[in-house]
Amino acid sequence: MAKPNYSFEKRQRELAKKQKKEDKAQRKASRGTEGAAGAEALDDDRDTPQGSAGGGVGGDGDGGGGGGD
Repeated sequence: MAKPNYSFEKRQRELAKKQKKEDKAQRKASRGTEGAAGAEALDDDRDTPQGSAGGGVGGDGDGGGGGGD
């Protein structure tokens, strides 16, 4: 029976890890460009001011929800 080639297996794991990291970076970059345009579109669609009904968790109108301090 042939002995296992551990260095080949290690290299394959490293390549898979590198590919996964590159894919994640690419998704993050494309999400960043799409997210900026999407956030602007959401801001334009709001008809109600921040302090009115559904304005946020905090209730102080800043949208942060951090309380009144």
